[in-house]
Amino acid sequence: MHRKFYPHSFVFFLIVAGTVTLSAAFTMDPTPARNSVFLRPSVAKVFGRINSDILKNGRAYETLADASNQIGHRLTGSPNGAKAEQYAYDLLRSYGFKEVRYEPFEVESWMRDTVTLAVVPNKSDNFRDVKVVSLAHSPVEAHIRGEIVDVGNGLEGDFVALKDKIKGKIALINIGLSGAKGARNLHRSEKTALAIQYGAIGVIMVNLVPGNVLLTGTASVTGKLIPIPAVCISYESGMSLRQWMAEEAKDRLHAVIDMTNISRKIKARNVVATLPGSDFPNEKIVIGGHLDSWDLATGAIDNGIGSFSVLDIARTFRKLKLKPRRTIEFVMFMGEEQGLLGSRAMAEDLKRRGQLDNVRYVMNLDMTNDPTGINAFGRDDMVSFFKAVGETIQQVEPAFQNQMTNQAGLHSDHQPFMVEGVPIVGMNGHLTKEVLDCYHANCDRINLVNRDQMQNTVRYSAMVLYALADADAIPTRRFDDTKTRDYLIAQGLRTPLQIANEWRWKE
Repeated sequence: MHRKFYPHSFVFFLIVAGTVTLSAAFTMDPTPARNSVFLRPSVAKVFGRINSDILKNGRAYETLADASNQIGHRLTGSPNGAKAEQYAYDLLRSYGFKEVRYEPFEVESWMRDTVTLAVVPNKSDNFRDVKVVSLAHSPVEAHIRGEIVDVGNGLEGDFVALKDKIKGKIALINIGLSGAKGARNLHRSEKTALAIQYGAIGVIMVNLVPGNVLLTGTASVTGKLIPIPAVCISYESGMSLRQWMAEEAKDRLHAVIDMTNISRKIKARNVVATLPGSDFPNEKIVIGGHLDSWDLATGAIDNGIGSFSVLDIARTFRKLKLKPRRTIEFVMFMGEEQGLLGSRAMAEDLKRRGQLDNVRYVMNLDMTNDPTGINAFGRDDMVSFFKAVGETIQQVEPAFQNQMTNQAGLHSDHQPFMVEGVPIVGMNGHLTKEVLDCYHANCDRINLVNRDQMQNTVRYSAMVLYALADADAIPTRRFDDTKTRDYLIAQGLRTPLQIANEWRWKE
């Protein structure tokens, strides 16, 4: 997940559609399901069929385990990434979909090569090597030496406080938040963008997960190469470095970063399977999850549990021969980790062809696990609808908690659609700290996946999807440009979008 920074602390989970929501603006609506004018009477019966089939025949965990074993990581632009695209395509065809297609898009592929980090006091030859991993979209080649400046959590206020001390230096920044209670975190790419803005010549990110865990991920808000090298060190290395900086306060510490990477234009492919609608075939409900992963592990959590849940939802709809009123597109996005590249390509293509208004809803599963409720993503006019859907799910499966939230966020494949006014829905899930500690790290493997919890993701998400696709009416529509701006401001997303140079409104 691109937006994930366990760094994913409190904010992260608000930032990704379908990912864990640790805290959000809870909006409860007392309207019972039986009074809803939007859900068809047959919905509960179909929910029961969906539930029974997935409990009996669900294959999400098994296909994820098989793909992890056959393919390994699923890095966009790599041979493994192409194998993953083919795997998803073949699987969807085997489920009986007649309309399965690749949607190619050109991206700047990035792959790591070599990197070293050494730290030395300014007036000394006492070099210490530090274990390090490059952050994606760092330059193809970089060889720098500079004084280290500790920018703490790397929020905008932290940079402002040190604005006269950063130029020409190497910024040391926490990926997550430390000692900043109630603050809203920024993504590592946004922190890097601020470092570049204030003149830093390099960035050292500190992972706040103990256990010598090295984390990767993109340092670019655009998916293009950044002009300065960005690396990540472990929590323990960060603690040691900061202690050393305190001891060597007079001489100050310098960092030496040497790196080479590989970058070239390649064609990646989203994989799309279409289930035509019976009554409103031109209206689309898009459900997606990013198939790609980083290359340090197999990406079972990020985002195997989301993308392979989408694949199993597709299997369920075909097996049960469901024919909802609206067309459903099941999408495996590629390039999410490098900057939402696949979803941007799809949204831009739809906009260019004047088709965005036909997308009535986007549902994104990114690290979604064992959902406890539905997130209406700041669409107040949809809370009653989703509350009714949740209550209907409870009729079928009383264990479903139906914990409604209504908070939008950024940094996953819903974002390119959301900033164009398309309605978004997510599922509120949860992951243990042990699992989250392996976010973007070399321990993100199939052993972290809980089969029953993944099955719950498939069950509950499939029911929400069907309710949207088959509803008599969907109470909300795509916002126009002005309403989209107001919506993003109300959701507190203007600042991070401005940092990322994605705020298109002149004010």
